[in-house]
Amino acid sequence: GIPAAMLRTDEVLTHEVFNSYHSETEMMRYLRRLQAKDIALDRSMIALGSCTMKLNAATAMQALSWREFAHIHPFAPLEQAQGYQQLIEELEHDLCAITGFDAISFQPNAGSQGEYAGLLVIKRYHAERGEGGRDVCLIPTSAHGTNPASAVMAGMKVVSVACDEDGNVDVADLKKKAAQYEDRLAALMITYPSTHGVFEEAIRDICAIVHEHGGQVYLDGANMNALVGFVRPAELGADVCHLNLHKTFAIPHGGGGPGVGPIGVKAHLAKYLPAHVLVDGVNPAAARYDDTIGQVAAAPWGSALILTISWAYIRMMGAAGLKKATQVAILNANYIARKLEPYYPVVYKGRGGYVAHECIIDLRQIRKETGITVEDVAKRLVDYGYHAPTMSWPVPDTLMIEPTESESKEELDRFIEAMIAIREEIAKVAKGEWDKENNPLKNAPHTPHLLNGDWPYVYDKSTAYFPLPWVELDKFWPPVARVDNVHGDRHLVPRWQREGDN
Repeated sequence: GIPAAMLRTDEVLTHEVFNSYHSETEMMRYLRRLQAKDIALDRSMIALGSCTMKLNAATAMQALSWREFAHIHPFAPLEQAQGYQQLIEELEHDLCAITGFDAISFQPNAGSQGEYAGLLVIKRYHAERGEGGRDVCLIPTSAHGTNPASAVMAGMKVVSVACDEDGNVDVADLKKKAAQYEDRLAALMITYPSTHGVFEEAIRDICAIVHEHGGQVYLDGANMNALVGFVRPAELGADVCHLNLHKTFAIPHGGGGPGVGPIGVKAHLAKYLPAHVLVDGVNPAAARYDDTIGQVAAAPWGSALILTISWAYIRMMGAAGLKKATQVAILNANYIARKLEPYYPVVYKGRGGYVAHECIIDLRQIRKETGITVEDVAKRLVDYGYHAPTMSWPVPDTLMIEPTESESKEELDRFIEAMIAIREEIAKVAKGEWDKENNPLKNAPHTPHLLNGDWPYVYDKSTAYFPLPWVELDKFWPPVARVDNVHGDRHLVPRWQREGDN
């Protein structure tokens, strides 16, 4: 039996929610109330930059409910899961064709875990060549935050590479750092297109510089939605690249997961890809388990069930559809950038004044002149029925907007109209028509409970709740106003307490 020391002694399911709903009808209504509290993709565009919140088509997700996939245990004998094996092999073939890599591992459960696995592959490669002292990972200052975290987790020393005023990697600084750490250079981690939303003009030269100094190139595939059908990362010079199937290839981000962050590698790295101590054949390029980096996840092929979504997405889109999706994603981002630029400066642009699949708009001057912050704008967007874009990353006091290919021109125009209306509200603060601390931006979002009793603000209710005519057609009523960010940071498990409760 289970040792006494490992038996649970405290009570379970003690929260009142577990003891409040005793019929399916009540449970259904409770779940519906929870859903109504959330701004989700079924209500409006979610333009979170670098998150690629595209449509998760119901057809692509249908197989999740099929018992033939859903009821197979991760450690079922492979002869009882031949259909699964076929799906995994076909998806690997498709992703190799899309990326140009020679082998792919589906074991990593997230992009960050893919980064970690990819860096372990590079580390093992150097060690087997007698160059185990290579421990420096060069990372541009524009990188995703997971990049340096993954490098440290993999036992590497992070050295930053500067970016120029256009948001590109400073090639001169890269050359300097690559030469400085030539005997220790393990890898460069670079995102393409960059996290600044531009295509790095010198990407091939950047990869060549790293190779000349003995390093390997890890390309962060978080922005692959701007490449599919046009550019294969392996052809740019990358040795390793992770994909986010929960971004580019249509798996939902639901509830923070599950994700899939498969890594693709060139042939010289294939044998080091993850394997599994209990299941043979997870890495067919390796003669034995000890030749690989081992496991990075519990299950042999990671979150295998949701691979059905990406398999279906690729099959339904086809080569032409995947290419068209990339075109429309880039077109939509540039449409928003051009429409908003008269009102909000676009921080970074590439050749011809274009962005990639996302754009960063600048609110720094607005804050200096009016005191209106990027958080104020983000909260005010909720009153218009929109989830905020990515805030203050990778540049403080900015919004990073990624519309994806899933949105129609009509939806883009509504979002643009909302952002322009907010800019006009900011102008009223600048002119003194609204107080700097008591205005619809500082008080946003406006919750329904304010409608009870005396109205506390100098502006009217219509301005607060229905700032544009189309808002009332599908009004989102935010369940809470602003939270105390500092309190939340200092108390990791906060609990809301009703007035009068002990």
